[in-house]
Amino acid sequence: HVQLVESGGGSVQAGGSLRLSCVASEDKYSNFCMGWFRQAPGKEREGVAAILLRGDDTAYADSVKGRFTISQDAAKNTVHLQMTQLRPEDTAMYYCAVDRYLCSIRYHLSWNYWGQGTQVTVS
Repeated sequence: HVQLVESGGGSVQAGGSLRLSCVASEDKYSNFCMGWFRQAPGKEREGVAAILLRGDDTAYADSVKGRFTISQDAAKNTVHLQMTQLRPEDTAMYYCAVDRYLCSIRYHLSWNYWGQGTQVTVS
């Protein structure tokens, strides 16, 4: 079982930045893909960004392109989400996830493991 631990959430003013991190318990290349999803109260879970671990192919939701950047550490099974130009509509619980077989931010049901989430609040 893959354990995921997110960190870096908090409260910021609009236009500010936050850097989220997610550490997985397994080796870096034990999984196919890692990504970030978010969910605000009353809204459906939304894919934000994903990265292919064997390589660096990335995908982003249209709403965050140009503002958010996903990256991975060279030697650890760790991913980061650098968020800039934050907007109030970015407020949500952000979840790290692992997908062993696919890498689609369009369909959250395909992801195998999830962290507990870290809250991001933008005001």
